[in-house]
Amino acid sequence: KMIEALEKMGPKAKEHILVYGPDNDQRLTGKHETADMNTWLYGVANRGASVRIPRETYHNGYGYLEDRRPASNIDPYVVTAKITQTILADVMGDSAAPAACVMSIS
Repeated sequence: KMIEALEKMGPKAKEHILVYGPDNDQRLTGKHETADMNTWLYGVANRGASVRIPRETYHNGYGYLEDRRPASNIDPYVVTAKITQTILADVMGDSAAPAACVMSIS
């Protein structure tokens, strides 16, 4: 399921970048342990990827993923809603995922 979720994020990578903070063109250059903002890449223990899968998560088949693209000053609720919408859209419908996320934090 983890890889399925990441595969869903790939086609929406440019859409996600729009909510991942200002100045991404200066920050996500591909030179400092993350992929450039126009490249979508995930990998196990790959600090140069857009999303890193920790070794333990990969071996256990569960755990966390590290999306390395959001800036430090983003709104975490907006980013979480965007990721949730992308991953769960086929299950909950395109508009249901963000609403569910907002309801859970209110």
